[in-house]
Amino acid sequence: MKKLLVVVDFQNDFVIGSLKNENALKIYPYLLSLIHKYQSSNDDIIFTLDTHDNDTYLDTIEGKNLPIKHCIKGSEGHKLYKDLDDISKKYITIEKETFPGIELINYLKNNNKIYQEITLIGVITNICVISNAILLKSLYPNTPIIIDSKACASNDEKLEQESYDIMKNLHFIIK
Repeated sequence: MKKLLVVVDFQNDFVIGSLKNENALKIYPYLLSLIHKYQSSNDDIIFTLDTHDNDTYLDTIEGKNLPIKHCIKGSEGHKLYKDLDDISKKYITIEKETFPGIELINYLKNNNKIYQEITLIGVITNICVISNAILLKSLYPNTPIIIDSKACASNDEKLEQESYDIMKNLHFIIK
């Protein structure tokens, strides 16, 4: 049985763009090494992309609470950071309109994907990583789900730590 690595929203806008995150730059080498490890083991990798429409984003609930345009479909900010953009072309990439992506769950469910373990990495730990982890837990309640903290980043270290505490209480494995 295979393992699954989910790379959450490691896009230009979250690393160097409109919502840049210096912590994301720091974890990039380790994150990239994990991806290479999964590639060499022939395990599955899924990339998620936060995806917004330039004309309607500010009218959404997210846009009203975070009025900074980011990850606009077709923009440089929407692309995955550096090497990840090319690597992702060999794997499933799922666009999602908000923090958690039901599209991810639908893909896994519709393709009857079963894994021995699932690992999540990426940004933003206290928003997109945690919400996608919880969705995955609902589909895979008895599969070990790992959050690799060395490959996750947030702009708010306090909220990030609180997110790890919450996920640990929900029976995620925090590495």
